[in-house]
Amino acid sequence: MNELIADSVFVEVAALLVLAAAVGFAGLMLRQPLIVAFIAVGLLVGPDVLDLIRSKEEIELLSELGIAVLLFLVGIKLDIKLIRSLGTVSLFTGLGQVLFTSVFGFFIGLGLGFSAIESVYIAVALTFSSTIIIVKLLSDKREIDALHGQVALGFLIVQDLVVVFAMVVLSAIGIGAGGDEAPAGEIFRLLIYSVLLLAAVAVFVRYVAVPLTDRLARSPELLITFAIALAALLAALGDMVGLGKEIGGLLAGVALASTRYREAIAARLAPLRDFLLLFFFISLGLSLDLGNLGAQVGGAMVFSLFVLIGNPLIVMLIMGVMGFRKRTGFLAGLTVAQISEFSLIFIAMGVSIGHVGNDVLSLVTLVGLVTIAASTYMITWSHELFAFFERWLGVFERRETPREQAGPTPKENIDVLVFGTGRFGSAIGMRLKRNGLDVLGVDFNPAAVERWRQRGLDCEYGDATDPEFLGSLPLTRISWAVSTVPSLLPGLTHDDHRRTLIQALRAAGFDGKIAVTSHTEAEGEALKEAGADLILEPFQDAADRAVELLSSGEEPERISDADLDLDEQREVAG
Repeated sequence: MNELIADSVFVEVAALLVLAAAVGFAGLMLRQPLIVAFIAVGLLVGPDVLDLIRSKEEIELLSELGIAVLLFLVGIKLDIKLIRSLGTVSLFTGLGQVLFTSVFGFFIGLGLGFSAIESVYIAVALTFSSTIIIVKLLSDKREIDALHGQVALGFLIVQDLVVVFAMVVLSAIGIGAGGDEAPAGEIFRLLIYSVLLLAAVAVFVRYVAVPLTDRLARSPELLITFAIALAALLAALGDMVGLGKEIGGLLAGVALASTRYREAIAARLAPLRDFLLLFFFISLGLSLDLGNLGAQVGGAMVFSLFVLIGNPLIVMLIMGVMGFRKRTGFLAGLTVAQISEFSLIFIAMGVSIGHVGNDVLSLVTLVGLVTIAASTYMITWSHELFAFFERWLGVFERRETPREQAGPTPKENIDVLVFGTGRFGSAIGMRLKRNGLDVLGVDFNPAAVERWRQRGLDCEYGDATDPEFLGSLPLTRISWAVSTVPSLLPGLTHDDHRRTLIQALRAAGFDGKIAVTSHTEAEGEALKEAGADLILEPFQDAADRAVELLSSGEEPERISDADLDLDEQREVAG
């Protein structure tokens, strides 16, 4: 088999892709992100297991291109307006977590016998959390717009800025490594080239980026080709002048960050990034010795526990001091309980410079495998974990929580309680109000809560599955509780939020009727068995109503577009 692969680079790459697809599928079944699968593939194809790699130069080239694209996508999100919009919560939480992790990680490294420079590298690597994983998991759970999701996105931006700073510092430290020039002369040369490159990027952003992308956008394929070309070009220039491919790719992203097409470019390049990162992890696996990897298990477990427990605790502490509820702090804290692909890239840069050895790379790789795998389950089961640990988390919540004021107290004479104030929930709420019923909405998205209040409807910010929150609502006078939030996964599972809501409402003493949304007949029957009194099937109900209108010829009363906010109008138009 190995002889056959050695005869053809194409066959070799094909074998790698088949293996990556198989391992990725196994990871999917285990609810693990692709990064874990890719690291596993890198170890499997390495010299200590399958020893499949012969075309090391080609793999290294694809690896470097993948890193350039990854840094490009980081840079394209670093819009100046976005950075200016960061609030004190994001800054204090992000910087506090970075400071805590780096300082304590450094001393843990010293305690485990690593040198000062190795401890610095390890500590800095532990501060980075994976934006890719966090955004994917929160989006899958539909919590990206929830308060803890928005806070998490805020301090992820802060971490991205720290990544940029760390990469720049590392490039500067690595100047002249193995070169003949004096350090002072090399640094001066780099400064000159850096200023010229930054000036060129500034001119491009100011005069060229917007009109050029407007023209290129007429052909979406050409726009993406241009973005890749720009990333490769600046990565090559950065490497030529000594800044490194990473900084060049980052500057290419910054050059397009102010254009109106940055989100479209980022979305189209994300699959390419994932594809090319496979080769980075394969290249990483080639440099790892499994015997050395096994020798790092003890230290890796210590650092993994530090990341899995220490990082969430510091986020909870900072958010508690700033006036958030313990629930919000806990859910946001879980998002930083892992290291990221940047951690491995950062350590790999240190290895190439000669500051650290492969033993440190092996250690951080193990920490990455453990923390990414564990934190994925932690984020997936975050609400269940909070329910288990809630009794011990009071120390992380102030007596008052000014950051989560619910706003005006809703009226006590509420007729219908609506969980989920999205498009379907809003339509129900507005029609109930027109029929003379008093409605109270509940949503975990602060922006959605504000939209309801602007329409003149009472609305509370809160989690429908939080028993403490449900107990604070005026449940005794409510005749109907309606959940308009659909299922996250097909089929009714034991952890389905609709089942949880039904159980929580009954446990809180609610004796009215409960209506829940379902998209299949089987789910509806299961939800009725779980205690639901009415099953709402939006598509079926809409079809039934359409038949009634077509049969009778009557003109229905509609909610005008003026009652919808801009985002909802765009949703309709799209």
